[in-house]
Amino acid sequence: MFIAFMVQIQHIRLLTFFLILFLTLQIPSTLQANASEKSHASKETVTDTTFAYDEDIIVEQEFNAGTMIMEHVVDNHEWHIATLGHIHVTIPLPVILYYDGGIYAFWSSRFHNPTHSYKGFVLEHGKIVTEIESDKTIFDFSITKTVFALLISCFLMLWIFISVANRYKRNPKSAPKGMQSLLEPLIIFIRDDIAKSSIGEKKYEKFMPFLLTIFFFIFLNNVMGIIPIFPGGANVTGNITITMVLAVFTFVLTTINGNKHYWVDIINTPGVPWWLKIPLPLMPVVEIVGIITKPFVLMVRLFANITAGHIIVLGFVSLVFIFGSISVALGYGVSIVSVAFIVFMDLLELLVAFIQAYVFTLLSALYFGLATIEPEH
Repeated sequence: MFIAFMVQIQHIRLLTFFLILFLTLQIPSTLQANASEKSHASKETVTDTTFAYDEDIIVEQEFNAGTMIMEHVVDNHEWHIATLGHIHVTIPLPVILYYDGGIYAFWSSRFHNPTHSYKGFVLEHGKIVTEIESDKTIFDFSITKTVFALLISCFLMLWIFISVANRYKRNPKSAPKGMQSLLEPLIIFIRDDIAKSSIGEKKYEKFMPFLLTIFFFIFLNNVMGIIPIFPGGANVTGNITITMVLAVFTFVLTTINGNKHYWVDIINTPGVPWWLKIPLPLMPVVEIVGIITKPFVLMVRLFANITAGHIIVLGFVSLVFIFGSISVALGYGVSIVSVAFIVFMDLLELLVAFIQAYVFTLLSALYFGLATIEPEH
């Protein structure tokens, strides 16, 4: 029942994602076409200067849903908090560059000028390039929004678990209180239902620190990504670089801890006809490709699910402004439906935040179990 329920949720999320994507792409193009028709009609009755001024107003007031969504989903060199009228409230982040043998360090607010340039560097679409063409590479070690959110989540995890561990040391026989009572069921769940059942009673303890770390890291960042206010709102687990590193850790631990039986099954798979191994080693190639695709699936699944969830919520927000640009009354009417769907999707995202952390941890434990299983005698 639980698996069937989760399949239905994934189908709903997928259909909603494509519906929102279609609306946010199609409606703005229709509005732009209508604006172009109006501008052509007004061009016949006004001077060129007046038309240019009117056209600037149209462009300035035009809402681009795709740009807004991408600005919130992708990484950035500053943390946008809110927009109050024409004032953008942002937190500048450190820019650290290594270029042509020199190190350049300054705040990202230095790019807040008409040319978006500083010390020969230009910020273009979230990427820092040089003002002049050069064959020399810029090495960017900046503290971006994703990195800053990553540091915040790591600090929170260290603070929470160190305080809980110290309380256990001080009162080992007392009943759990506060944060202990919240975390203990999750820790026991990961130990009994994931680690022991997937890896085995004898070897599960070796992998428990890693499994606990990735579960709470993914779950915490998924929840913080749902919170729209600082320090939440960053798309950490929706960044494919972060999910790639987590998947690489799983791959490395699986490869290092793989026993003789594990590698023999890959090179010489038992129960497979010999003509699939000699002269063309078809099955060993398939098994080796499977080793690579397992962490790849871990990486893409987490990245795609979290990013799709953010895009769906931001898409519903965009619909309010898109329909509001057509008619104020229509915007207010759509806002009621959009807010209802946003609340529903946020509640669904809370469930997905736990499920994605659970799935990543479970699959990692299964890979560890396959790599360390002993042959039956």
